[in-house]
Amino acid sequence: MNIPNALTMMRIVLVPVIIILLMQGSYVKALILFAISGITDALDGFLARVLKQQTTLGAYLDPIADKALIMSCFVTLSVKSVIPGWLTVIVISRDCIILLGISVLALMSVPMEIKPSVISKVTTAVQLLTVFFALLVRSALLPGAQEWLLYVFFLVTALFTAISGLDYLFRGIRLMNRTT
Repeated sequence: MNIPNALTMMRIVLVPVIIILLMQGSYVKALILFAISGITDALDGFLARVLKQQTTLGAYLDPIADKALIMSCFVTLSVKSVIPGWLTVIVISRDCIILLGISVLALMSVPMEIKPSVISKVTTAVQLLTVFFALLVRSALLPGAQEWLLYVFFLVTALFTAISGLDYLFRGIRLMNRTT
């Protein structure tokens, strides 16, 4: 186990702690741990490249950690009426469709490289920023009501999530067309 993978594992372990804090309404504590998760996300990728410690395990664990954090936070914040349910449905549906597509391609023995696109990386960042900003607003760490700005985050997140989902859909269709 190298340092980048240990940081990724720490992010995975922090997910249930963050969710428990959200369920208890401890938004400031959840925000702090969420920020730590975000920092370690950037740090593990940076260290893996700089220390030349990129591993197959890390390539699988990193997106799992991201998805566990994003999906769990979106669902919990939706239940708590912090994030709208329609946005949570869009975010989770995209990821389910991607997983379904990968499964279909694997079942069809279509050779593929699982590598996130640029739009996918931007989408993940936007989703994380949306959760971060929602937690900032809910924890009252921002002066005044910022609900309108939060709604802009929701719309931008929905847009990027949809575009990213379509990008993956078209990439999958191209892969299937090459093998048929």
